Amino acid sequence: MSFFISDAMAAGEAGAQQGDPLISLLMLVGMGIFFYFIMLRPQIKRQKEHKQMVMALNKGDEVQSIGGLMGKVTYLDDHYIKIEIAPNTEVALRRQSIETVLPKGTLKDLK
Repeated sequence: MSFFISDAMAAGEAGAQQGDPLISLLMLVGMGIFFYFIMLRPQIKRQKEHKQMVMALNKGDEVQSIGGLMGKVTYLDDHYIKIEIAPNTEVALRRQSIETVLPKGTLKDLK
């Protein structure tokens, strides 16, 4: 079966050349740094801002939960809050489920 590959051609090939391992390592480190600044760092910043917002909640703040419930904070605990979503209707939520603090008077505009 030597008619498919000539003997001179097969003997002359030493194999594929390998790239410099230092360049491969530098590219891998560069990609790691890129992902840190593009994906991880902004996410860490958002988590820190959310934690500060949740810890700064006070009674009377108008908030919106992740599920879309909007109401006024009536009770605060270390892990839970109660919001009034309608007159004489309160719902207990975890503090971490609060998505945003609304500007004062937002809920009056909805009624």
